[in-house]
Amino acid sequence: MKALNNSEREEHIAPLLANGWAMLDNRDALQKTFQFANFRKAFAWMTEMAIWAEKLDHHPEWSNVYRTVDVVLITHDANGLTLRDIKLAQKMDTAA
Repeated sequence: MKALNNSEREEHIAPLLANGWAMLDNRDALQKTFQFANFRKAFAWMTEMAIWAEKLDHHPEWSNVYRTVDVVLITHDANGLTLRDIKLAQKMDTAA
């Protein structure tokens, strides 16, 4: 998978930024913090996203503390953002 080109970035990243995602300063990666009602709902969401990540052959960098899940998306093989990151970010937003 290759990194997004400029036109793909304009098309795909802007809607994610408008939905609460942010670009990391030190990496070509997206970051978002998700808040849930409680730990059970946060963990259920993470479980659902883990299944989607496997289907997309893509795995997020994430951490969970109580009802908060911090996510960083980057395609390590491409050393930057790819369509895999976009698809998983969209799926995360829809499921949250």
